[in-house]
Amino acid sequence: MLHKILPSFILFFAIIAFSATSAHAQLEYKNGIIWDRPERVEGAMPVCTPAPEGAVVLFDGKDMSAFNNAQNWVVKDGYAEVHGGTATTKQAFGSCHIHIEWASPEKVSGHGQGRGNSGVYIMGKYEVQILDSYENETYFDGQCASIYKQSPPLKNVCRKPGEWQSYDITFTAPKFDEKGNVTRKARLTVVQNGVTVQDDFELQGGTFWYRPAGYQPHAEKLPMSLQDHGNPVRFRNIWIQEIED
Repeated sequence: MLHKILPSFILFFAIIAFSATSAHAQLEYKNGIIWDRPERVEGAMPVCTPAPEGAVVLFDGKDMSAFNNAQNWVVKDGYAEVHGGTATTKQAFGSCHIHIEWASPEKVSGHGQGRGNSGVYIMGKYEVQILDSYENETYFDGQCASIYKQSPPLKNVCRKPGEWQSYDITFTAPKFDEKGNVTRKARLTVVQNGVTVQDDFELQGGTFWYRPAGYQPHAEKLPMSLQDHGNPVRFRNIWIQEIED
């Protein structure tokens, strides 16, 4: 009898697993906004900007000791390559200026969100997208230099795959009252390769793939993360200068 019942159980659980997987595939949040395509422009050649006095140097080309969960990242020739997990700073930051230089893989693999994908997660919650958006179609509020799912870049200034690019990010941290209500929303300005691609944008909350943006009360300072999205994106010359506000 068992040998007759067992196949039915296996089929039942297989159907349940397939249904769960299919449901998960439908979880992506789409805000329904029809954005204009960001104009393609040539940015400046990124300059290896030295850290100013008082800035916190997170990566100077030697090691990733300023980060947790970066022990498997590949460090050589002055850069760090994503490998084996999202790297998170040991130090916490609030309002700040962030300088990051990065390069998507020279060998193009995948398309859309699967091509040269990473991200700068400020306070671990507010993402400035990193993506190879050079002749690579995807949704505009998910392309390179977007505030993920909230704001497409004003321009597409991505350089060719494998070429170094720069972000200079000015971030104003949100503030909350004692009851957890937002008293000041976060704001972001992003300059990519010398071109302003986000201009003092007011965030509607944390950036999410699976639900609308929204604020959740949090500490005044939190670590920053560099995302591992499965692509070997490279980073160099990473520093943060805190802003008093």
